[in-house]
Amino acid sequence: MTRSARRTRRMLRATGAGAAALLALSACSSSGAHSSGTPDSSASGAAADQVSGEVTVFAAASLKESFTTLGKQFEKEHPGTRVTFSFGGSDSLAAGITGGAPADVFASASPKTMKTVTDQGDVVGTPVTFVRNRLEIATLPGNPDKLSSLKDLTRPGLKVVLCATTVPCGAAAQKALDAGGLKLTPASYEEDVKSALNKVVLKEADAALVYRTDVKAAGGKVEGVEFPESAKAVNDYPIARLKNAKNPAAATAFIALVRSAEGHKVLGEAGFLTP
Repeated sequence: MTRSARRTRRMLRATGAGAAALLALSACSSSGAHSSGTPDSSASGAAADQVSGEVTVFAAASLKESFTTLGKQFEKEHPGTRVTFSFGGSDSLAAGITGGAPADVFASASPKTMKTVTDQGDVVGTPVTFVRNRLEIATLPGNPDKLSSLKDLTRPGLKVVLCATTVPCGAAAQKALDAGGLKLTPASYEEDVKSALNKVVLKEADAALVYRTDVKAAGGKVEGVEFPESAKAVNDYPIARLKNAKNPAAATAFIALVRSAEGHKVLGEAGFLTP
């Protein structure tokens, strides 16, 4: 082989090695761009947005039917989740939360009972009003006592039950009575609105002052009588995520469902008012 031929071969080898190095560098550069680019970022974002696990909701007794419906809807929209509810008087639920009861979300029937929780620093952010509610007189089907006004509840011999004044429905009842300049001594004070309504359903009382939503939920078991003083005692319902929530992502997602158009539809069909 001549000296010229050997020089040409060495030049070709160098060129090939350079091309191979360039291709390898290009491949590494492409791989690096993919690992930090949009597709992977989107995938990790989607994973972060996924909701799973159990979410515990403390909610006013009057929300039982509508929230149970929304809970089932939430579980359907987020496979792998489970919504656990604790329904009761808002004052009792607030006391439980401030006492350390484990919960992720609190939905109260009044700002006053929510304030009990916020004052203790147990809420994240500011509670938001998601619905409103007003009272009706619940009486037996067919309205055998011919009740047509709030004043009728003061008739002698009529057995009427109210919610305890510490419970939002009881505080609202007292506001309505005050607005009408009426005094009423009930047969009993009940711990929450469902207990008051149940007294009528069981025929242990002739009437009760409860929310219109509870009258509607009872179907044909009771009959509702509207009265103008109820406009003076409308309750706002606030909802908030709790500071010690064990599942903050699911809590936030559940509150979002409650406040969504879907949530308002379910709550509206139950008789709640838009805030």
